[in-house]
Amino acid sequence: MFGDLAGMMGKLKETQQKVEDTKIRLNTVLVDEQSNDGLLKVTLTANRTIKAITIDDSLLEDKEQLEDYLILTLNKAIEKATKINEAELAAVAQDGMPNIPGMDMFK
Repeated sequence: MFGDLAGMMGKLKETQQKVEDTKIRLNTVLVDEQSNDGLLKVTLTANRTIKAITIDDSLLEDKEQLEDYLILTLNKAIEKATKINEAELAAVAQDGMPNIPGMDMFK
């Protein structure tokens, strides 16, 4: 009924390893984002780990403004990193899924 069950299980295990390898590789993919005026810059990995924050000295004089800049810029960077992360992992998962009738999850 399901064809080669052992073959499908092997393919799933291979796909799982590819997903894990992709997660590790995403630690090396850097995402840069900055405020509209360039006064604040952040760098994250595609796994959403902050690697660097650069703050212009002018922002250090106004705590509230700096907090606003951090929130806006970090949220934009996290959104961008999340899109990359999800796209990469979905591509690996879709590529490795065995053809099981009725299981068209990624189409």
